[in-house]
Amino acid sequence: MTAYGNIIFFIIIGILLMPTIILGLRGKSAKRYNIFISIIVLALIFGNSPHGSISLILFTVFQLLLIVVYQKYRSQKNSTPVFVIAVLLSILPLVLVKVLPMLGLNNLFGFLGVSYITFKSVQMILETRDGLIKDKISVVELAYFLLFFPTITSGPIDRWRRFYKDMHTVPSGQDYQKLLLSGINYIFVGLLYKFILAYLIYNYTLIYLPNQTYNYLTPFQGQIAYMYMYSFYLFFDFAGYSAFAVGVSRIMGVQTPINFNRPFTSRNIKDFWNRWHMSLSFWFRDYVYMRFVLWMTKKKWIKNKYTVSYLGFFLLFFLMGIWHGLELHYIVYGLYHALLIICFDKFERWNKKRKIWPKNKWTHAIGVFITFNAICFGFYIFSGTLF
Repeated sequence: MTAYGNIIFFIIIGILLMPTIILGLRGKSAKRYNIFISIIVLALIFGNSPHGSISLILFTVFQLLLIVVYQKYRSQKNSTPVFVIAVLLSILPLVLVKVLPMLGLNNLFGFLGVSYITFKSVQMILETRDGLIKDKISVVELAYFLLFFPTITSGPIDRWRRFYKDMHTVPSGQDYQKLLLSGINYIFVGLLYKFILAYLIYNYTLIYLPNQTYNYLTPFQGQIAYMYMYSFYLFFDFAGYSAFAVGVSRIMGVQTPINFNRPFTSRNIKDFWNRWHMSLSFWFRDYVYMRFVLWMTKKKWIKNKYTVSYLGFFLLFFLMGIWHGLELHYIVYGLYHALLIICFDKFERWNKKRKIWPKNKWTHAIGVFITFNAICFGFYIFSGTLF
């Protein structure tokens, strides 16, 4: 059974969540029951594939052992080589998922959701290294965090300290009622996005584009139409999944962060990455870009801070590109966005000195128009159609 794939899944989730809702409205904790139903739902999602089930179990056990062992080590010592080895071991299965299929080899950890669990595991190691996570963590609670079923297949990527706070906070009946209504609202938004708008765009436009235009459009116009329709389809499909995850999470008392905030109204490319797939972009910003910049600044290998920053952008978006896959169009997509970010930063610094581009409603509208077309071209690259 696919998560959020059909009405049957929602009916099952609705039935399973009834005790959670009742306990929540009465102001009582549903944590233990939520852990129990998470196991059931994971069995439904991965149970139809023995390979997927075995992969999930082995991968989770591996990550749990890695986190627990490193936390025990970090409580006594703080060696950089050991930290680096722990991070590399954590991401190794994900690297194998990307590389082995290209070599024609089977991969043991090839299951839906391996990326999101990896991001959470790496985050735990990084924050343990930084001293942000000090207290001993229950293995059951840690497994619940890694395998939290509403977000396991499509995100958003939550943070342990935020998740832990929600897990141990029992809202009053009145507060839970607000969470419940918010969760239901997100689910309906997801239904609108994925099962209506994304469905209509795909079945009434995308399947005919870019080539099957029946002489209504020229080949070039067909490509342009495909670029815009694919961009809207990608947003509504992915934002729909994310809305489902946020909605079910809130019903379970966990305020999973939202993933999209009207990205097509972004006024510039930096604003776009603060609105699009926010949990992923913020994860790469905090754990890749910022760490790279701080490391390079500390080593003083490059004195120009802007050069360091731009190298950080290239690293960030290159990794974000190959996270989607090692195919050329994903790599070019990542580097394209790195170039956009760098060009905008140069323009912004240039404009601060000369003040040629004022801030008003007209420049804002022009900025939204330019940004929208730039990101749609990026999605055109991402689709692979350009190549």
